Amino acid sequence: MGFAEQRFNVNLSILFTELPLLERPAAAAAAGFTAVELWWPWVDSPTPERAELDALKKAIEEAGVQLTGLNFYAGRLPGPDRGALSVPGEESEKFRANIDVAADFAASLGCTALNALYGNRIEGVDPAEQDALALENLALAARAADRIGAILLIEALNQPESPLYPLVSAPAAVGVVDRVNEATGLGNARFLMDLYHLSMNGEDLPAVIEEYAASTGHVQIADNPGRGAPGTGSLPLEDLLDQLKKAGYDGWVGLEYKPGDRPSAEAFDWLPR
Repeated sequence: MGFAEQRFNVNLSILFTELPLLERPAAAAAAGFTAVELWWPWVDSPTPERAELDALKKAIEEAGVQLTGLNFYAGRLPGPDRGALSVPGEESEKFRANIDVAADFAASLGCTALNALYGNRIEGVDPAEQDALALENLALAARAADRIGAILLIEALNQPESPLYPLVSAPAAVGVVDRVNEATGLGNARFLMDLYHLSMNGEDLPAVIEEYAASTGHVQIADNPGRGAPGTGSLPLEDLLDQLKKAGYDGWVGLEYKPGDRPSAEAFDWLPR
């Protein structure tokens, strides 16, 4: 099958970041993409002003691209944070304040996937307390996603780059997915399978795909080592995506890689037109 058979969308929080946020959707469209995804763009605010939300909505609509994925508020990302929902106190409150804002923004653009990053372990806080808080907040997020006809994504990151993040394997993330679905009864929590993060953890990617394709709601890719474009590292991404497709995954594949020392528009030469 190969890359030509996949549906790729571009992550505007890691590609085209040399441009202001509101110019990135049009740049993605000019590069040939019809769909985009985003981390929560307002790092300092879970509840930005209506004018800021409207401006981004307009930029996406005018570019003619579909928003297919959006992260809930996740703290300083990129930066030291890896989510807010399991962090007691102010960060958890910010996450809760963001839930309906993010869901309503997603709904306004027909976006049907919301990603909730779990959050780092906090020194001096019992992990069991953090996990209980996480389940509570993820259940709230799942209900908000269900309200707009969306799925809730839960992602495994990688241990070398995110040493305080507890979900650093496919089984760990899918275990949380199962607990959320059990808590809500909605069945709309799904695994975000990021092949770069899983490879950084040393996981057997073909085995992960075989076991968890049915639990997967979204896939993201970057090559390894380096988190660059396909072909810059040694991951057999074409074969892995073929395996996913054969296993029944027919969703978007998010391009969440670094362009390297070139403009983002030049980082797609691996991709068949």
